[in-house]
Amino acid sequence: MNALLADDEEAPREQLRAALARLWPELHIVATSSNGAEAWDDCLQHEPQIAFLDIRMPGLTGLEVARRLARLAQPPLIVFVSAHQDHALDAFDAGAIDYVLKPVEDARLAQTLSRLRQRLQQPAPDAAMLQRLLAQLAPQRPVSRPIQASLGREVKLIPPEDVFYFEADSRYTRVVYEGGDALIRTPLRELLTQLDPEQFWQIHRSVLVNSQRIATALRVDENNMVVTLKGREEKLPVSRQFQGLFKGQ
Repeated sequence: MNALLADDEEAPREQLRAALARLWPELHIVATSSNGAEAWDDCLQHEPQIAFLDIRMPGLTGLEVARRLARLAQPPLIVFVSAHQDHALDAFDAGAIDYVLKPVEDARLAQTLSRLRQRLQQPAPDAAMLQRLLAQLAPQRPVSRPIQASLGREVKLIPPEDVFYFEADSRYTRVVYEGGDALIRTPLRELLTQLDPEQFWQIHRSVLVNSQRIATALRVDENNMVVTLKGREEKLPVSRQFQGLFKGQ
């Protein structure tokens, strides 16, 4: 079994790692993330079966990371870690997601690990139910601000609704919008914390697309899918992890 640990404080993160090593030595920690955006990126890269997420992290909170993970084709089992008795945690005590409080106590963590082992032997939980629950606990982000792109001496303000997609390009991010394209220094990982996740969908580790600009999603074969955009010719790849976004209704 592979797991990811995410906490913006090093001491609690290492305490949890040590406790897991004592109680479940076979569990392999594939990544330790220091903020929510990094946790999301690490989950895409390593595809852990279990993710331990601190609820209060900068950038993306643990709830927001979980909400994005719930959309993946094979989301990990999620355990929230919190220093506070958040009222939201009561909603998870029934079984969809578990939680532990910091500082982590071995007895409580052992209960969580027992529950995880049982869950791993069962069919995947209802992703739709999980998404609805997380939507209630992780409110939508406010309307996104204009994207600022430098074009020579000019700083162009691009309304988010005019953007077709963002694409990671070496040290920069390429913004394709109505009227052209531009390079910005903001990495894709940081853009995720600023944009409305209901409008901007990540469909690949290097591509973030405006869902309102998608025309079609085409399955090329069993493993590959592409999307086409309204008024444009290019086809954008959809990673296997994100193909669940296009199930049809």
